[in-house]
Amino acid sequence: MTDLLRAPAELKYAEELDWLESIDDNPKPFSWRLSPKMVRLFVLGSERADGLDREIAPKWFGDRSFVERSIVTLASDRGLLLIGDPGTGKSWLAELLSAAISRNSTLVVQGTAGTTEDHIKYSWNVSMVIAKGQSRESMIPSPIMTAMETGAIGRFEELTRSTSDVQDALISILSEKYISVPELGSDQDSDNIVFAKPGFSVIATANSRDRGVNDLSSALKRRFNFVRIPVVTNKKSEAEIVRFRTEELLRRHRIELDVPPTLLDVLLRSFADLRSSSAAAGSDDEKLESALSTAEQIGVLEDAILHSNFFGERALTAHTLASSLVGSLARRAPEDLAILNKYLHGVVEPRSKEEGGSWPEFLEGGRDAIATLS
Repeated sequence: MTDLLRAPAELKYAEELDWLESIDDNPKPFSWRLSPKMVRLFVLGSERADGLDREIAPKWFGDRSFVERSIVTLASDRGLLLIGDPGTGKSWLAELLSAAISRNSTLVVQGTAGTTEDHIKYSWNVSMVIAKGQSRESMIPSPIMTAMETGAIGRFEELTRSTSDVQDALISILSEKYISVPELGSDQDSDNIVFAKPGFSVIATANSRDRGVNDLSSALKRRFNFVRIPVVTNKKSEAEIVRFRTEELLRRHRIELDVPPTLLDVLLRSFADLRSSSAAAGSDDEKLESALSTAEQIGVLEDAILHSNFFGERALTAHTLASSLVGSLARRAPEDLAILNKYLHGVVEPRSKEEGGSWPEFLEGGRDAIATLS
């Protein structure tokens, strides 16, 4: 799908999903397009023991148990809540699961302070209501209602950012599995109730750093199975994620540019150092405002690659990588700049003398970027 800025997973991997569906002879719950085993295989990738005629590349990197628990939850009548720090891949996992199960990951409600009950239930086409009155034809179903009517997966992003009224409305949907439309009358013969078809479920995501914004009620928590997605700290796993996303970026922009393994190592070690420093900090003023997630690490590398391609010598350098890191992570001035400057002098400078390699140029790039922003 080259004519889309960002194709949803079911379009991006359509050929692969078609092939998996064609060979899938395992039992499928409800109206699922793939069996639980094939859903897991689609998300985590194939192994030699699977005995497939083709390789399925992994699309989400994390513990297998998180994916399996998520799939089992969706095969039940409970909702799934993916919770974790920013940038841990919660939304991406939700999209992949929806694509594999329903072949539609676009039935999404974005939770904000402005989200209302209409966004998760229904609204009305005003012009049609004026012309013909309130009817099913003049009703505009929400993504969640559409998921109910089609037996698909509905998604609710950033659940804790929505107000208690919206959360309460979701409790009813998850419990009763129907939505009443009182405007259409109360007669038994009227079409005033939308029932969920088998296969309907909700995947919600929540940012663990949003605790206290709009905390979930006990009643809503009981309707969900929680799957906590931790920050990736394993260097090998994080390197795989960064490499996977970088290759996608290069293909999307049609950029031919190598990312030297030495520079990827510099980036990984820098983020690991900064996370350790943040964990040891005594106050918020001593911590970077950034969550230092894998997603932000990918953003730093993406920025450096694009800058190198458009304004550099079409080769990624340690100087450009350091400039991108400082520019991406220095969100508060002067606090974040002071923290990054301390890191350069206390960690990178000694390392550049001891190890050499790309570190001296990385140190120079970081200093130049801080001097520019100060």
